[in-house]
Amino acid sequence: MDSLMQQEPETPKTSLNMRLVFNYGRIMLSLLKWTLIALISHSVLVVILLSFIPSPPTPLMLIRAFEEKAENSKPEIYRKWIPIEEISPYLIDAVVAAEDNLFLSHRGIDRQAIQQAIEYNRNSTRTRGASTITQQTAKNLFLWPARTWVRKGFELYFTFLIELIWSKKRIMEVYLNVIETGKGIYGAEAAARHYFNKTALQLNREEAALIAISLPNPRQRNPAAPTVYMISRKNSILDLMNKIGNVKFD
Repeated sequence: MDSLMQQEPETPKTSLNMRLVFNYGRIMLSLLKWTLIALISHSVLVVILLSFIPSPPTPLMLIRAFEEKAENSKPEIYRKWIPIEEISPYLIDAVVAAEDNLFLSHRGIDRQAIQQAIEYNRNSTRTRGASTITQQTAKNLFLWPARTWVRKGFELYFTFLIELIWSKKRIMEVYLNVIETGKGIYGAEAAARHYFNKTALQLNREEAALIAISLPNPRQRNPAAPTVYMISRKNSILDLMNKIGNVKFD
């Protein structure tokens, strides 16, 4: 019985195979580590650069253009980058009222809004999101539109980076320059010219509110020809703008 319990001695071939497997695993772990470091370093560098230069066309813009081409339509992208000083303060107030009431106080994630959305979605056939303006900026600027856990994870990562590196003023400036505002239309300036034939700086309170309420579904809602629902929603946003007051950046 003692002889049965004894293990066979390890052959040179078995020992060599184990060393090869160990070395291969160590090499793969090292490659994974350096790849991760490179990706993080690249993303940080990009976010730093975009803290002071206009953004290039976003993944969403390119995806929409390819979709148009696939449908045999002429792919068009209407956008014009402008500094936040050339955007109506009413539009800034309106998007905060409509999209993210606590924009100035949170650090990218609004836990209160998440909890409210969970409670609302439990008791409603319609779903309500809880993405902050920072999260929407991260998604619009860096990511694809599909709703997956992988994309959500990247969204949270870029949200953290943006809040860490950018000011709230810069977040708002980028958001209002890259947000989808209609079919092939992106940013405040393109929206103001397309819907109201004026610059973004010239938008009045009602026009700003109409653009803000179109953002959840910009390819279906037309600020220049609002539906009954949009008019009702616009009035609610105007009331909320009065309660919140003017958005002021430090």
